[in-house]
Amino acid sequence: MTSTKKKVVLAYSGGLDTTYCALYLSKELNMDVYTVLGNTGGFSKEELADIENRTKQLGVVQHASLDITEEYYDKCIKYMIMGNVLKNNTYPLSVSSERAFQAMAIAQYAHSIDADYIAHGSTGAGNDQIRFDLIFKIMAPNAEIITPTRDMQLSRETEINYLKENGISANFEKMKYSINAGIWGTSIGGKETLTSDQPLPEDAYPKQVVKTESEKLTIGFEKGELVSVNGEKVQHPLDAIKKIEAIGSQFGIGRDMHIGDTIIGTKGRVAFEAAAPLMIIKAHQTLEKHTLTKWQMHWKEQIANFYGMLLHEAQYLEPVMRNMETFLLDTQKKVTGTVILNLNPKHFFVEGITSPNDLMTDLFGQYGESSKGWTADDAKGFTNILANSLKIYYTVNKQ
Repeated sequence: MTSTKKKVVLAYSGGLDTTYCALYLSKELNMDVYTVLGNTGGFSKEELADIENRTKQLGVVQHASLDITEEYYDKCIKYMIMGNVLKNNTYPLSVSSERAFQAMAIAQYAHSIDADYIAHGSTGAGNDQIRFDLIFKIMAPNAEIITPTRDMQLSRETEINYLKENGISANFEKMKYSINAGIWGTSIGGKETLTSDQPLPEDAYPKQVVKTESEKLTIGFEKGELVSVNGEKVQHPLDAIKKIEAIGSQFGIGRDMHIGDTIIGTKGRVAFEAAAPLMIIKAHQTLEKHTLTKWQMHWKEQIANFYGMLLHEAQYLEPVMRNMETFLLDTQKKVTGTVILNLNPKHFFVEGITSPNDLMTDLFGQYGESSKGWTADDAKGFTNILANSLKIYYTVNKQ
């Protein structure tokens, strides 16, 4: 028998907000709820199974888990690495970038089942509401958007109490923090992040420090893409990211607090842990310093900064993003080599690189030591010509 209830697709993560929304849409609005989890690499098989089991307590008609990790890498992470993208020179856009891919997958699912509504659990105070809304409006224009957490201005305490009153069991202590995990890092929000001065407590980070002795790590790149970790070839760059994350997170590497401007104009603060992204980006950037020209580096930085800003601002579908990706990809033809990192508790540094395309060659001399491609007189003449325009300026202006 076909249900006469309205059909709603809910972007579901298993967290507090979306758990509340699933029960509210089913119980209070009497809708057929279809929950969809867009997995960008942040869930284990056990966690996915637990999340699906939880939806059965919430009156959900059907739950779908969509693995979009490979698409996320191919269409986004790859370019963030090539661009060395860090928001405000700090944050690797972990959640910011994955939201577009989750929203696109969920919108496609909503279209496939001819949903009347599409819902998400974002609050009215952050960036995610804009990211989901914008993609949904573009890709699922016929489905009305429902946002209970935003519309009713619900607090986390209110949501927890509602779930308890309805007999829903969960780790509510853990739910005091909003944790978003993906292949490209984990963000942690709540409590201390709402202040300007308090650090996140050690136990709030999902991954704890277990290694205290210094350790070397080598990362191999070919044309800007990850190809090996500690000398072992990988079948796909995602495998390298997972290996590097597993190694780096044991040192507590990649932890930081990001303070930035939200899409809606306020300042926001969020903690994150992203061992692999930070180590990969630093390693890649160092390799580029050795293999790209000055002007390639200059324009890459300008374009990559703009790419990251638009990605953060929910503009992934803007056509100019494809233009910038073409540029970034073209710059990587000579970015091949191995980078050596030194890992320590909560920090790391790059020791050096090896590359067949290293422009720090001694064929023309060694910086500060010897010159083979020019003479002392060449240097004097070059300086005279270089100074000419400024000599004219200061002479004419009598300065």
